[in-house]
Amino acid sequence: MSFSNIRNLFIFERYIFIMEYRVEVLEEYFLVGKSLSMSILENKTALLWKGFMPELKKIKNIISEDLFSVEVYPTDYFNEFVPQKSFEKWAAVAVGSFDELPADIKQLRVPEGKYAVFNYKGKSSEAFKLYQYIYGEWLSLSGNSLDNRPHFAVMGEKYKNDDPSSEEEIWIPIK
Repeated sequence: MSFSNIRNLFIFERYIFIMEYRVEVLEEYFLVGKSLSMSILENKTALLWKGFMPELKKIKNIISEDLFSVEVYPTDYFNEFVPQKSFEKWAAVAVGSFDELPADIKQLRVPEGKYAVFNYKGKSSEAFKLYQYIYGEWLSLSGNSLDNRPHFAVMGEKYKNDDPSSEEEIWIPIK
């Protein structure tokens, strides 16, 4: 596995971010959880997590305490920005296998591939600024292009939801 650490300084909407990212090749990963179809305009993330968290204790084979917020986009999603366009969002955890799952829990296989991994520190309600920069500027400036695999955020022990000191990793699939 090869890692590249790169430091960028950029100004976006009067905010200054110091952003480090690494490139990582992720082996095939198994996630389980719940999903909902939503759009940027019709954001159902809170409803999704409210439905998933009570089910968490029923899931066996969990290999990490990290939570995963996953987006699965249609292949043409990023061709044109349309806030009403739907995608599938998941609230999930990583498991060693898909054995013995509760009936209302779904499976998601994340195929092997290369990811740009960004460390985000700040309120979850302000993370959209980082995503706007990644999709709107960073991709074209970096020479990378999106791959059609799940996008996700890993929320570990430093994640505190909408707290300014909250930390999470943003994983963007690249070719």
